[in-house]
Amino acid sequence: MTTNYKNAPISFTSQGNGNPLVLLHGFLETKEIWKDFTAELSAKRQVICIDLPGHGGSGNFAEIHTMSDMAEAVKAVLNELDIAKASFAGHSMGGYVSLEFQNIFPTIINSLVLVNSTPRADSEERRVNRDRAATLVLKNKRAFVSMAMSNLLTPENNKIFKSQVGVLKNRALQFSSAGIYAAIKGMKIRTDHTELFAKFNGQKIVVAGEYDSVLEYDRIKTTAIRCKATFCSLPDGHLSFLENQTELRGILHFID
Repeated sequence: MTTNYKNAPISFTSQGNGNPLVLLHGFLETKEIWKDFTAELSAKRQVICIDLPGHGGSGNFAEIHTMSDMAEAVKAVLNELDIAKASFAGHSMGGYVSLEFQNIFPTIINSLVLVNSTPRADSEERRVNRDRAATLVLKNKRAFVSMAMSNLLTPENNKIFKSQVGVLKNRALQFSSAGIYAAIKGMKIRTDHTELFAKFNGQKIVVAGEYDSVLEYDRIKTTAIRCKATFCSLPDGHLSFLENQTELRGILHFID
């Protein structure tokens, strides 16, 4: 299914009925990462999976896709489905979008799960790295996608999940360079939502990989505790939906 935001198509799926749960993928991913989760979860509730702008079947509409833009695109999907309240779970960039959605639409989210994500803004060092990544995307998309994906798992899991990572890379290579660039630039300038997350009164969960190469585990744990969120530790890297699928599925089942 598709709807439109700023004249660009936004692709999504919806399965099941009642108590909606929105699942948002991360950078260089698509809604397909949730495929192994939706059949089971949708047996008890409505599960909506969305391709964020510039990813999967969703189009581009700006040089920079801000987290606000992405949140508004998600709202367009909820409007299409006539959903007034929902719970959200977002992987990595999907977590950033979920937090911005809460910032713009504070009465909609019931529960919020950050998977391999953080409410903190980028550090100055991380912003510099984002700029380097954006430059590489425009020069050599294939090299960037291959490098970026391989760095997300532990070395052992890169071998164990070699075929699955290959699928993720091939999907990402279908994205336009402009769409990847727009997301990188949008993540770079995102707002720090630590205070917002701390004040959120609904159920909130932070899922972190002990060997996440993208986000510092100890810092995520400290942030979760300070924000009074339930902290769930997993023993692998940044792709918990792949590396720790069974454990993550169990966590998602406990979302109100």
